[in-house]
Order: sequence, then C-alpha cells, then structure tokens
Amino acid sequence: MSTRDKVVLAYSGGLDTSVILKWLDLQGYDVVAFVADVGQGDDLSVLEAKAKASGAKEFFIGDLKEEFVRDFVFPSIQFNALYEGRYMLGTSLARPIIAKGLVDIAHKTGAKYIAHGATGKGNDQVRFELTMAALDPELKAIVPWRIPEFFNKIKGRVEAMEFAQEHGIPVKATVKKPWSSDENVLHISFEAGILEDPAATPPVEMFEYSVSPKDAPDKGEIIELDFEKGIAVKLNGKTLSPYNMLMELNKIGGRNGVGRIDMVESRYVGMKSRGVYETPGGAILISAHRDLEGLTLEGSVIQLKETLMPRFAERVYSGYWYSSEMECMLALLNESQKYVTGKVKLELYKGNITILSRSSDYSLYNMKVVSMDDDGGAYNQADASGFIKLHALPLVANARRKK
Repeated sequence: MSTRDKVVLAYSGGLDTSVILKWLDLQGYDVVAFVADVGQGDDLSVLEAKAKASGAKEFFIGDLKEEFVRDFVFPSIQFNALYEGRYMLGTSLARPIIAKGLVDIAHKTGAKYIAHGATGKGNDQVRFELTMAALDPELKAIVPWRIPEFFNKIKGRVEAMEFAQEHGIPVKATVKKPWSSDENVLHISFEAGILEDPAATPPVEMFEYSVSPKDAPDKGEIIELDFEKGIAVKLNGKTLSPYNMLMELNKIGGRNGVGRIDMVESRYVGMKSRGVYETPGGAILISAHRDLEGLTLEGSVIQLKETLMPRFAERVYSGYWYSSEMECMLALLNESQKYVTGKVKLELYKGNITILSRSSDYSLYNMKVVSMDDDGGAYNQADASGFIKLHALPLVANARRKK
C-alpha cells in the first residue's frame, strides 16, 4: 500500500498535462488522472495507456456531456448571457463542471489534492479553485505553473518536450500551431500566439467549427425550434437530448458561417486578452430563445432579466457558478421561464440569423388590442389621455420648479 498522498489531475493527454503528471509523480504524489468529456471530440479511449505510461496510478473518464449542456449551457442560454455583450461563455461554463468532476473523483479515491494545468495569468485557475472552495474547502490545489520549481525548469514548449523525452513520456513531437485552442460541445476558442496582436487578422485555416460566411451556401437554410420552459427540445419536429440538440445546431450553424466572434475581453485577473470564438449552435439558440421571450414574457420581466444578465455573465466568467448569488439568479431564471414555450422558425444565411416567425400557446400578443384597424372595442384609445397625464406629473412638477 502506497503511503504517498494522492492528487487528482485534470488531464487532457496533451504535452502540458502529461509533463505535469510526471512532475507530480517525481514530487512524490500518487497521481489520479481525470479526463472530463465535455464534448471536445477527442478520442479519449487512448488516454488511459498514455496517462499510466506517464506515471498515473489511477485513471478515470467522466462523461459529462449531457450534464454540461443541460445544467450549465442551457441556463446560460435561458439568460441570453453574453459576457461584455458578445462572448457566449463556452470555456467559462465548462470549468465548473470539470472542477466538480475533479472533486467527485477526489472523494472517490480519497485524494487530498487537486492539480490543474492552468497558468497564473488566466481565468481558468480562478474558476477551478473557486469551485473547489465551494464544493470542498478541505481540498488543496497544486498548481505547477505557479510553483517556481516547475516553471523555472519548464519555461516553454521546448523545455516541456525535453522533459518528456528525458522521462519517456509518450507525446507526439508535432509542430505547434501558432495559437492555442480549447473546445467543448458549446464552442472552440482560440488565443495566444499570433492572436496576441489584436491588430492581426485570424488566418482562414484556423477555424474548425464553421465555414467563412462568404463561403457558406448561396441559399438560406430554414429550421424550426420547439422550446419548453426556455429549453430547446425539438429541431425540425425531432426530439433531441440537450447534447444532441447542440451538436446538430453546431453542424447546421457551422455550415452556414454562423457564430464567429473576434474580441478583446477583460480577464478577471485584470489584463486584457484577445479571443476568437466559434459558437454556431449557441448563437442560434440565443437568437431563437430571446425572440420567443419577446412573445411570452411581460416587458418588466424582460427588463429585469436584461438588467441582471451582465451580472450573471460576469459571475459565470469569473468562476462563481457555485455561489449564493448564482443560486438566487438561477431561481429567478427558472421562475421567468415558466411560459417560454413555443416554436421559432429561423433562416440561416452566410453568417446571419433571421427570425421568420414565432408562436406560443402562452403568447401575450393580442391582435385585437394591437390592431390599427377596427379592434371591436378591445382597446379604448381615449384611456390614453389619463395614462399620459399621470406619467407626466413628475415632468410637469420639475418644469414648474425650474421657472
């Protein structure tokens, strides 16, 4: 029986986490490698042998795809959440469920520590460790990129490759793309390398989830989404699980050039960073969902959600998914979605999303009341006089005060 302490490592099988795994082993830990499947599309079946060849004592894969979309992505869609008005939070939403998986494996294996490969400059370190603090404050984090003994030895890719070769770590010595990427079922993100210059245009070959809008088909593609309580449940009449719904919309949106974002954002750690994102399915869902809310929610509720949305997005971005504040916002969200049920028809064309129609059994739209023709007495226009006079009272009082 080993007397060494156990550490659960967020493992991807790439160069960085393979090197970290071996380094932790050499530091005297029994490493438990955990791979979170959030729809990144990799062949995860080959990773167990690779992890154990790098020194892992135990290996686990967590199939989190459906839970990720159902419990994290879809609530964000229901909130129409966009960080700084544009970013659909693809990486931000994945980190808390990955960290939750790490905590679960730590409990299962009796580990006292959790390790990750996030750097000291990014947001992910915060997201992982705030989730750990919320779910089990007794667990401790080991973060090699913040430990001088590690980062003074492994300064970059060259040193990492040398370390891997020295210790027989099975990683392929491929030519690195001049950018880094992170993907899951909601999006793929690109940053660093040549993208660190915000004036540099992303190369055409970089994109993976979508075609360029100018290369998309010359004919628009029409789809119909059915929502129940703010959740998309049917695509063109076919019932799909949350994960499969997002996967299908990614394919449809991707081939029509939908969902590309290139932006400079404000990292939680204080610096500006440039990110390029492909989120085709998410872009479709937010467009359709927001339109259906216009039909089914009272204006005051829409305004309340619009007021809270930036705060929700910022909290997700900054790693506070498991917080009391988030619990309160999610409770309000669930209440707001009771009647957001209906159909939305959209057309996708060369990067554009156009709403064609919407309908709902819970519609607040009354054709008789709104009609500019004979409304049959459904609305008395004379009532507007008193309405306007009452709302003008503070304006009149203020105007008289100025005289």
